[in-house]
Amino acid sequence: MTGTRPIAFVTGATSGIGKATAVALAAAGFEVVGTGRNTAHLTAPAGVTYLDLDVTSDESVASAVKQVIDRFGQIDVLVNNAGVGSTGAAEEFSITQTQDIFDINVYGVMRTTKAVLPHMRAQGSGRIINLSSLSGFVPSPFMTVYVATKYAVEGYSQSLDHEVREYGVRVLLVEPGPINTPFAGHSVEADTPMPLYAAGRRNYDELLEKNLSSGDDPAVVAKVIVAAVTDRNPKLRRTAGTTARTVNAVYRAAPPRIFDRVIRRFNRMPS
Repeated sequence: MTGTRPIAFVTGATSGIGKATAVALAAAGFEVVGTGRNTAHLTAPAGVTYLDLDVTSDESVASAVKQVIDRFGQIDVLVNNAGVGSTGAAEEFSITQTQDIFDINVYGVMRTTKAVLPHMRAQGSGRIINLSSLSGFVPSPFMTVYVATKYAVEGYSQSLDHEVREYGVRVLLVEPGPINTPFAGHSVEADTPMPLYAAGRRNYDELLEKNLSSGDDPAVVAKVIVAAVTDRNPKLRRTAGTTARTVNAVYRAAPPRIFDRVIRRFNRMPS
């Protein structure tokens, strides 16, 4: 990284994990540019500059990256945090709605990454931190479309990391578990609900609300992101939060059949 204060670019930085990350990076000595769809009415935290960005728009992404480069001359860190949740059985989502969710959670990551990579390669260094999830490696019924996007981000990130590592750039994953944020309230509900899934959907909604309300503070995830950004010998993936660490340990140790039972029990589903 170059310059007296390295530059961090954080998407979805106006609330929750993104805002906590922007604050933590500023405290760690970074000049932080945080983005959101409409930031004009918001007061940015100390050390953070807000910038409007719609990750579903090629033009918006290109414009935002250009503004950062024009002002600071470099981007040392990109944190792809912007995303949206989804609730409902897979069959209840239209293809159009599914495409919209992928456009934010997957193609949004790809857009910002493609826009930033040429600058990182030119300077010979950079870190790209992609926010995955516990659901990026563990099944989560009634959140299937969201899970699919996070599995996609995992595969994209792991493969891209090998492509760009020789140019001094690393692409790393952070996988939070349940975090105490308004995630559920901001999630997209399936547009074609079906009566046969109604009971399962209600059960999931209750479970999600319970897990989020008792989840870790966003600052826990922000601390892990800062570690991923600053570690001299970075790990490809890091879990964040108590539940994510516990489930990850079980996932790696338990035989597949046993883990399948754990998933059904955790989600209060019939055996």
